Amino acid sequence: MKTLDAPVSPSPSARLLTPPALAALTPAGLVGGTPVLWVGEPFCAVGRGFWAKLEGHNPGGIKDRTALFMVGRARERGELAPGAPVIESSSGTLGLGLALAGLTHGHPVAVVTDPGMEPLMRGLLTAYGAQVHLVDRPHPDGGWQQTRREKVEELLARHPGAWCPDQYHNPDNVDAYGPLAHELVAQLGRIDVLVAGVGTGGHSAGIGRALRGYFPHLRVVGVDAVGSTVFGQPAAPRLMRGLGSSIYPRNVDYALFDEVHWVAPGEAVWAARKLAGASYASGGWSVGAVALTARHLAASLPAETRVVAVFPDGPQRYIGTVYDDAWCRSHRLLGHEPASVPREIACPTQETVTSWTCCRTVEDPLAAPPRETAGHVAAEAVR
Repeated sequence: MKTLDAPVSPSPSARLLTPPALAALTPAGLVGGTPVLWVGEPFCAVGRGFWAKLEGHNPGGIKDRTALFMVGRARERGELAPGAPVIESSSGTLGLGLALAGLTHGHPVAVVTDPGMEPLMRGLLTAYGAQVHLVDRPHPDGGWQQTRREKVEELLARHPGAWCPDQYHNPDNVDAYGPLAHELVAQLGRIDVLVAGVGTGGHSAGIGRALRGYFPHLRVVGVDAVGSTVFGQPAAPRLMRGLGSSIYPRNVDYALFDEVHWVAPGEAVWAARKLAGASYASGGWSVGAVALTARHLAASLPAETRVVAVFPDGPQRYIGTVYDDAWCRSHRLLGHEPASVPREIACPTQETVTSWTCCRTVEDPLAAPPRETAGHVAAEAVR
């Protein structure tokens, strides 16, 4: 006789009702349909929290989406001939996506990067068939990104017929993220606030524009890195990968944002580690910075506000950096618990920020009057 508390196994027929795991005929078929996870206490305050879109569940991360889309569109338009090389600058995640797109469509892929790319990432790119080119010194004004872009131009000149996606300025990088927005609507219904990191500007613009079509009053919050020029701060050396920029990507949709937050490396490390221990889901620099911002918004806005944060990747590539005590200690990144709320400035050029700071005035730095700052010099270098 079964007792009331005895576990009951489902019958074979009931098991047939369980949704099957995704089956795909090609690796590209595994891209998209990523889950959302509720992140509440203990990472967030009691009774508060936000939804995280876990893009690390794609084979390589969020940029699998845009790599496949940009390559596919270029092939449709005849810009990328069958079998022609694809050459691009990347700090890592787009490189993985392009390796996937190259494998899918039959294109050799060359990725230009710098010494900041983790050995694990370089190893994966090589294993997936990409050729990795490493530049050895930053541009005096445009930093590593500008040096990488110049190397891309050199390689394109050496290989007639090769194609560069130009992720910083290619509008296909934005359009690629419409399906991600549609997934969020199907998964969550109402969305009140979107929190997204900003580097090339692609996923923040693509997701934000599509969601505004459903929710006209959507609040869009951008997350940038201290030392990034994207929102008008002066250029400075940046330790964080995949977040911020030392150039001005034209894919950034400045009019879309209601506010921007800058986060420092030690604060991102603290948040990424705290998040991992609290939710068994985390990532690197971008995830830490985005999670810190989303946690603050969830705590400060009315309890019924539905906040969604985009986590671009998972923690694996950061085991030797963000999650390595010795590495973090050598860069003085440990013990930087952020303030309970960010500092606030009236406009992006009010002062040079060095720690978590927010601003509710968002401007296109190239549309503003010229300023004699390092950031202005960086802008001139890429016009």
